[in-house]
Amino acid sequence: MNMTSTDLDRLVAEEKKLVAIEYQNEVWADGTLEGIEPEIMAEAAFATALIELIRDNGEASALALLEVLRERISAGEFSTNRVLQ
Repeated sequence: MNMTSTDLDRLVAEEKKLVAIEYQNEVWADGTLEGIEPEIMAEAAFATALIELIRDNGEASALALLEVLRERISAGEFSTNRVLQ
């Protein structure tokens, strides 16, 4: 099977996403061990992510991401039952 440049780019992006999730999980676990409530960690993570995204790509990009996430939440993509399957 021959990989195209687009296939390789997609594979690299997916690998970066998996590494980013691993980092986030480690930080979340550390915060939990320190007694920080999940709601506080989530708000801090969202705020930090939005600040960085707006700084790098502008408000329109952040709003577009929020809309995509809203649709994914509404579709149940992040529900506990779906995540555990």
